Amino acid sequence: MTIHQQDILRQHELEQASARVSVPPAREEEIPQLVRMEGAAATPAPQSVPVPVPEVTGHRFLIYKQDPSVPQLGVRVSFIPSVVLNGPTDTRITTQLDGITPVARNINGDFVFPVNSPQFDCAHTFAVARQTLTMYERHLGGPIRFAWNTGGNTERITVHPRAGVDRNAFYSRTGKVLKFFFFTPTGQPQPIFTCRSLDIVAHEMGHAILDGLKPGWLSAGNPPQTGGLHEAFGDLTAVFLTLAQPDQAEALVAITRANLHDKNFLSAVAEEFGKGLGRDYGLRNADNDLKLSQVGNEVHDISQVFTGAIYDILADIYAFELRRQIDSKDPTVLLIEVAHRLCNLLLRAIIGSPPIGAKFVDVANKMLQLSAEDREPAIYRTFIRNRFAVREITTVAAPELQDLMSGRVDLANPEYTGDGSDVTEVQIRDEKSASLRAEQNRRGCCGTMQMPEYKVIDPEKLSKGGPLDDDDILADQMAELRRAFSK
Repeated sequence: MTIHQQDILRQHELEQASARVSVPPAREEEIPQLVRMEGAAATPAPQSVPVPVPEVTGHRFLIYKQDPSVPQLGVRVSFIPSVVLNGPTDTRITTQLDGITPVARNINGDFVFPVNSPQFDCAHTFAVARQTLTMYERHLGGPIRFAWNTGGNTERITVHPRAGVDRNAFYSRTGKVLKFFFFTPTGQPQPIFTCRSLDIVAHEMGHAILDGLKPGWLSAGNPPQTGGLHEAFGDLTAVFLTLAQPDQAEALVAITRANLHDKNFLSAVAEEFGKGLGRDYGLRNADNDLKLSQVGNEVHDISQVFTGAIYDILADIYAFELRRQIDSKDPTVLLIEVAHRLCNLLLRAIIGSPPIGAKFVDVANKMLQLSAEDREPAIYRTFIRNRFAVREITTVAAPELQDLMSGRVDLANPEYTGDGSDVTEVQIRDEKSASLRAEQNRRGCCGTMQMPEYKVIDPEKLSKGGPLDDDDILADQMAELRRAFSK
């Protein structure tokens, strides 16, 4: 790897500055010894036999492996297996922090900086955003375009780790940005930086990815359930990214004794941020019992119904596979495999759903159909039907649901369906639900759902994809002015 002189000079400056950066004592022990050691590694002894060298170019990043409030994982080194330039920037993502970026790699080509420094926040935020995009691209087998990447457009998305003071974070198609803010809760001495939470960065990057896949879904002109799918996709992105990382999956299995319904860091979304807002269990809880009849038309609440159903399906399939394969596979390996399979199924189901006006039942039916096509065990589809039905999203055969509610699901039988029929299409439980008929209430949503471009531009226009600008946002009002001034 070529080492540029400016990289060395910049790294020397950072090393001098690091002495002035205060790292909390509790965090110092979380930094791996490899990172805390100074100087280059010892020269390896000569070997007479050639050693194969992996053809993998990449860089190490020091990041929070979960939320900053989760001590079990803390700060660790993560490897990004692709070329990352100073910034950090690569072909898809770049980073912007006035007075700080571009952040330079160190002499080893890595982005390792004092914890909680501005340089650390840039590296951490970039790394998590990149891991999120890479996870979904691996599922689909190729690059995923952002909404503006049409007609050969290859513009990157820009990540702003410290965008300003606010209790929020957001994605904007108009700005082609992810912005993460910070705030100081009342009575607390230190600010909370949203960019340091894996959950929040993954959630907002999830919005950007889904906007590329289904560009019409962010419009407020859709039914509330469509907005709920967007918010749920953000939260579920954080869940699946967590379970795509072996160290996190292993910690989760150990903490919960392989019971995903035990209280854990996976189901609690953005713990530190939630605590800063006075909530006991993070910003949201993926392991919830909410039903559609309990949530009205508030999109944030509606999203939790869908998220909770998928989380239950994950826990059900994991319990089944544990019973079936515990003698041949480690529980952590099983959890990673189950999460990967479910993430892939959900992603393909979303892609196959309508371009606008998508409902929960659309995704549920696509999941059932794809699961059958993949020849997964019939009990998988039983779990899907049951969990969407118990949330009052869909209908289901009575014997099947009765077995679930009475705890009599036969986990030893891969072909279990309850009543003997493997249905791959279900119906909406309540056609008159406010989540289908009312206007979207986005009061409790993240900053993404509050952006004006998604409130005033109609779903049909958004669904065509392509870049947006301020003129697109003001188009209807300008048209009214032209009509008024033409009289």
